[in-house]
Amino acid sequence: MGTIQDKLNILASTTEAAVQSLSQEELEEEKKNASVVDYKMVTFSLAGKDYAIDIMKVKEIAKAGNFTYVPNTLPFVLGVYNLRGEIIPIIDLRLFFNIEIPPHDSNVLENMLIVQVGEQFFGVVVDVIDKVVGIQKSTIQPPHPLFGDINIKYISGVVEAQRHLYILLDIDKIFGLRTPEEERLLAETARAQLEDRQAAAAEIAAREEAARQAEETAKSSGKKNAAKKVEEPAKEEKKAVDLNFIYDSLKNLKKFYVSAVNEEWIKSRYEQWEKERGEGNTQLQNESDADEFLKPFFSKFNGTWWSEHYASEIAKALPDNPAKNIVVWNPGCGKGFESYSLACLLKKRYPNAHIRIYAHDIDLLNVSNAPLMTVSSEVSTDWYQPYVTKTSGGSYTFTKEIKDMIMFEYHDCVHTNNLPPIDLVFARDLFSFLPEASQKSILDDFGEKVKGNGVIIVGENENIAIPGWSKKQSGSVAVYSK
Repeated sequence: MGTIQDKLNILASTTEAAVQSLSQEELEEEKKNASVVDYKMVTFSLAGKDYAIDIMKVKEIAKAGNFTYVPNTLPFVLGVYNLRGEIIPIIDLRLFFNIEIPPHDSNVLENMLIVQVGEQFFGVVVDVIDKVVGIQKSTIQPPHPLFGDINIKYISGVVEAQRHLYILLDIDKIFGLRTPEEERLLAETARAQLEDRQAAAAEIAAREEAARQAEETAKSSGKKNAAKKVEEPAKEEKKAVDLNFIYDSLKNLKKFYVSAVNEEWIKSRYEQWEKERGEGNTQLQNESDADEFLKPFFSKFNGTWWSEHYASEIAKALPDNPAKNIVVWNPGCGKGFESYSLACLLKKRYPNAHIRIYAHDIDLLNVSNAPLMTVSSEVSTDWYQPYVTKTSGGSYTFTKEIKDMIMFEYHDCVHTNNLPPIDLVFARDLFSFLPEASQKSILDDFGEKVKGNGVIIVGENENIAIPGWSKKQSGSVAVYSK
């Protein structure tokens, strides 16, 4: 039986082009089942167990090694690889699943699947790539915790084919991409919420009409005060119902959770929203409405490079700290704009300190790509200039000193956070996108892990409460300290 390298050499030019190495008996079985095959998967092994992924996710199969190392990346990121001019991250699936790797020569060529996740390509290293197997989609069984040594959330199903039991992996889930089915369920939930809101709105309208009629009756009989007593509770009730709709819509459409952290801003924003949209037209009917409602919520320069003025505001808010080592926690780091900006600022603010920034996010694409970030020539001549260098290819990136300060990690901050004592927590606009129970858990973590002279910076429109801590406003920056 030929090797996969001999038989799958045309996968590079077509998603389905693959030659299977089959015995005569297997070939007869394939011919018999050919008319019912409606799903194809690329099979491979990890630690001697059989796995597979949908062939439509595979761009090609390759053997490669000597990947370009990128400092301060996740343990399972082997580096980057030049795939015909396109630089792609290389992920070792064995390390991602905490599977032990047998000792081998560092120069050995790795078996690699080139997969597509959204618009991004990744190289995924496995033990052995086997072949392409065609099956009936209806034969795929639901996942079960007994199958494999990996988290069940990464398994889309199990299927028996050609005398093997394959564990079918969900590449989109592994890399944190929302599947079409999840998008559909989200849309259905939003539609159900809209129908509920419309029904409640109709009920309120009926009550308002009753109040109007009561007012007319009161006017005709000279009892205006009685009408007011009927009208005012109706308006308050309508406002309360509308606000509840806003709360539910933000949670379902944007995973934005209303709590004591942001309730003050939400109520203020609702008043403004009602003026913008007009009374009776305040409902958030889709994700676009929710985005528009939340637009003023986010802190300045969220998701982009900081201006020099804003960097100065942050610098003024930070306390003097003579420590030789400064530890920073930046949960929800996103694509890395904030982490790099913070690193440059802290290097300027504390030039003699050794600074370590733990930049965490649950978006694997973001934390995998952040160490590779480049900057535009405009940014390179701004206040970032002392911390930017030009590469041999002509692009601009941050200096090794700045990159070495930041540890980008795939980590959910609501889980256990094994961090050393912290000098600065920088968590802008994070809390509002966590359920209330998770908000409390992280605040407890802050209170426990931040040093006595440490500070916490959260979003401009968020308020946190930690016993023994107080808030101080420095320009647009809210700083919490003991």
